[in-house]
Formats: sequence, structure tokens, C-alpha cells
Amino acid sequence: MRAVDQIIATLHEAHGLDIARYDPDFLVGVLEKRLAETAGADAAAYARRLQGDAAEAQALLQALQIGYSEFFRSPLVFGVLEQLVLPGLVGVRERTRRSELRIWSAGCAAGQEAWSVAMLLDDLGTATGRDIPYRIFGTDHAADALAAAREGVYPNTEVQNVRLRHLRTCLVDQGETYTIVPRLRQKVSFCLHDLLDENASSPPAAIFGDFDLILCCNLLFYYRAGLRQVILRRLRHSLAPQGYLVTGEAERSLLESDAGFRPVAPPAAVFRKILPPLYR
Repeated sequence: MRAVDQIIATLHEAHGLDIARYDPDFLVGVLEKRLAETAGADAAAYARRLQGDAAEAQALLQALQIGYSEFFRSPLVFGVLEQLVLPGLVGVRERTRRSELRIWSAGCAAGQEAWSVAMLLDDLGTATGRDIPYRIFGTDHAADALAAAREGVYPNTEVQNVRLRHLRTCLVDQGETYTIVPRLRQKVSFCLHDLLDENASSPPAAIFGDFDLILCCNLLFYYRAGLRQVILRRLRHSLAPQGYLVTGEAERSLLESDAGFRPVAPPAAVFRKILPPLYR
């Protein structure tokens, strides 16, 4: 048995932890870094240590659960959302009398992505002079990241990508930190959700899918190829007819080869769900 496979088996048998879902190259990279940090002799010795060391098993799992995000992380993608996708969705909602826009930030980390979309919708409401009913659901599998997202407080160093007008209208300057304003907090909620949970394809708080827009950025490539397709199928199922899916730039090729989506504004990683011929 390869040392990596031994580590995977040990974690599952001794601690009930599943790390076989991760992409092999990503998994090996994290294991090498963990070995260096713990001064482990080699992978086999590390596997033996893991068998009786629950704390180290949790530390390894935490190292695999990368939860990094930024406000307006991809200027190109957020430009397409601001100029094309969100105005279009608002127009469709008004024509079809849909009660609200439903948006899902999957793998939301500390919430920056969800709040960024909320700021754009706040702008759109101000520009049109109309209230735009919407609900944004942010999900992640890390409870500590979700706690930070709900708190909505960010150091000055983390709001460098936020426009000056958003700093003035959507956040409150607290000196060393900025806090999300109450009117946006009323429209955004955060909850635990595993994208590979067989019992729930959509966030529990959302009750059902039917999302107009899903953002799942810089997350798919951490998983094994087969599981990426499982996640994509679930995301597609959760989208409203002709809804939009946003991924990370490195994941764009996964959608370009998927017959269920079409690119909206290449090279931005923004795609639209394609309806089967029967429903067009």
C-alpha cells in the first residue's frame, strides 16, 4: 500500500475522516507540508502517528480545508455580474413576477463573496430607484469560517478591493475594521453545507434550489475528477432554468466541456444553464 493510501485508510478507520475525496496532487502537497511542519521522518511514520493521534488527524483535516476568499476577488467576473448578469436577472424577475432573486455562494469561506454580490445588488437598487427583493445563501463546511461570515467584520487590510462608495454605503468604518451594514445583513444568511452530502443538494436553509445564480469559485479543483462532476450535476440541478453558474478561472475548462452549460462572456468564468431541447 502506498504511504498516501495508508494515510487515507488510517484516517478513515481510526477517526472516521474521509480525505479520499480530495484531488491526489492537492492531497500530496498538503501532506508534504504537514510532514515538514511536524518534523515527520517519512509518510509511513506519519501514518503510524495518525493512528493514535486524534489531534494531528484534525490538524491534517483542517489543513485540507482551505477557506480563502476576498472581496471582489475576480474583477473580470464581478464586472460581468455587475454589467450583464444581475441587471438581466432583475429584469426577468420583474417580467415573470418572481418573488425574489435567489443566490447561492457555495464554499463562501468568511463571506466576502456573498457580501460582494450583495453590494452590487444594493447599487442596482439605488440606480433604478426600486427595491430589489433578493436572498443570498452562503455555505461552507467550516464552522469557524461561517462564524466570521455571520459576524461581518473585516480588518482594513481585507477591504482593499472594495470601492470607496461601497466602503461608505455598505460598510461601517470602525477604525481598524469595517462592519457590514444591517440592511445587507437582512438579505444574507450563512449555514453549514457539504457539497457532497447525499441527502441535500441545496443549502438546508434554502429549503429548495431554484437559484438564479450560484457562485462556486476555486473549490472544484480540490476534489477528485469524478467528484467534480458529481458537484457540477448537483449545482446544475439547483439552478433555475437558464440560471447562471460562476467558477474560478482555473476551473473554467471544466464548464467549457460540459454540455449542460454555455459561456456567457469569455474569458470570464461565467456560464448559463442550458435547457434540454424539450423545454426550450
